[in-house]
Amino acid sequence: MAARLAEAATRPGVTKSALVEEALDRLLGSEDDFSDTATLARQFAAMSGQLEQLDRNLRIVNETVALHARFHLAVTPLLPAAAQEAAFALGAKRFEEFAAQVERRVDRGVPLIQETIDRVSAARAAAPRDDVLKARFIDTTISRGNNDDNNEDEAAVPEKSAQSSRVTGRQVAANLAANGSLILRVFLPFVTGYYAAYLFRSINAVMATPLATDLGLGAGDLGLLTSVYFLTFAAAQIPIGILLDRYGPRRVQSALMVVAALGSALFAASENFPMLLLGRALIGLGVAAALTAGMQALVLWFPRERVPLLNGLMVMLGALGAVTATWPAELLLARIGWRELFGLLAALTAVCAILVHLVVPEAAPARSKAVSVGLKKVFGDPRFWRLAPLSASSIGTAWALQGLWAAQWFADVDGFDRAGVVRHLFMMAIALGVGGIGLGIAADRLRRRGVGPEVLLGLVATLFIAIQLALILRLPLPSYVLWSGVAATGAATVLSYAILAEYFPKALTGRANGALNLFHVAMAFAVQYATGLVVQQWLPDAGHYPEEAYRTAFALNVAFQVAAWIWFVMPRASLRPPVAWRPRPSES
Repeated sequence: MAARLAEAATRPGVTKSALVEEALDRLLGSEDDFSDTATLARQFAAMSGQLEQLDRNLRIVNETVALHARFHLAVTPLLPAAAQEAAFALGAKRFEEFAAQVERRVDRGVPLIQETIDRVSAARAAAPRDDVLKARFIDTTISRGNNDDNNEDEAAVPEKSAQSSRVTGRQVAANLAANGSLILRVFLPFVTGYYAAYLFRSINAVMATPLATDLGLGAGDLGLLTSVYFLTFAAAQIPIGILLDRYGPRRVQSALMVVAALGSALFAASENFPMLLLGRALIGLGVAAALTAGMQALVLWFPRERVPLLNGLMVMLGALGAVTATWPAELLLARIGWRELFGLLAALTAVCAILVHLVVPEAAPARSKAVSVGLKKVFGDPRFWRLAPLSASSIGTAWALQGLWAAQWFADVDGFDRAGVVRHLFMMAIALGVGGIGLGIAADRLRRRGVGPEVLLGLVATLFIAIQLALILRLPLPSYVLWSGVAATGAATVLSYAILAEYFPKALTGRANGALNLFHVAMAFAVQYATGLVVQQWLPDAGHYPEEAYRTAFALNVAFQVAAWIWFVMPRASLRPPVAWRPRPSES
């Protein structure tokens, strides 16, 4: 304003005082109106109203900033004194960048909110008719505008992707009230794939006896045959994470399900152990993306506030595959045989691959360079290495026991007949699904009371160790209760992933979950195979291995879990991440 006044006063015969006098005259009226007190009162009242509105807006901004700061102070752990100086330096650097961005916005002269509204309006006019694709189109337009305002490095790319996913979810949420297209096009196809993964994982528990009879397999062979599923599953986790970020869940999941179908067909046609092993390995590779692809699809296409519920529903519905691997599989096994059963599963898996490829909408790929950056942060965080041993030893052991050795225990140690074995496996499958929902609800209730998921995971691991000790010591407790507890522990991934969500910003949670899942399935492989190697050190009697063999194998597993539990509950002061890796406020 002062610059404009000085520029206007440079004209011949014009002075600043004259310009000010003329401006006041226009504001307050002519000299003839000076005596009109009503006119003056109206003019000053208008000015007073504008100043009051400005004061109110400033107070709203101040309170908003104060509340935002208080929230981050409440959720951010207190740093040790030695790390505070580095944190102050990092905060000052980020504030300088924030101030520079504000300055650039002010220099543009166009409010950000108006610019965003204009972009959205233009995008809606040019968007496709399909509601889902329309939301993706609008999201891409907004992201392009955001890129103009920020000069961020490669490590910030996942943050943009996560923000765009949330925008997409909010756009799509408006259409969910009118139709359930996303449930049919996204949720159900990936649930079907996860169901197949659970079915293939658990079915060897009822297949062990027919396979051993037809092909003369021993305990070590059965352990290797069942666990090779987890070996290829684990080996594929990191590459699959990169492929998912690059090509999206639709392409990756449909292609891998074809591999699973081929593996099932090869298993059905196998005449010797090496062919069975190769078929089982292909099945493990083919379903390796079932969970991670499904979780990524939910984040991409659904609103953020609905994702936790959908995650729980996916785990619960996927666990029905474990239910199908009990009584239904036993009935089909008795009616058509194991070869025809795996041939049927191959056909159903191929249909699932086609369904995912044709029905699921395409998702825009992310920039792949950010993947390696995120993985370095995950594997470089000491808190990850504090969590991984306990989570993997508990959950991996539970998967290994439910997938094979529980059935062998029922037959060899408890002396159950075939029907009794299937009944117990059925109850374990039910307990797995109920455990996922139950642990999720418990974690939510405890969080409201200030208890985090770390405490609940520690309690679950303690209870799991106690259950295994009760089995080893042959305490007089109902077998249904003990083995249902074993199965429910396999659903503790709900807690592990919730803990990782607190450790890492939202942009890194997908890679953190994939990295931890690698340890889960690797541990399941190791436990299944190692248990078979230990058990076969004893000679079977009438086709049944002695109780001592299983008790010894289980005791070795418990020893490792106890060591992991001690590591988990150690003091945490030495396990804090470097300050430079703390999430930005926008990522929290």
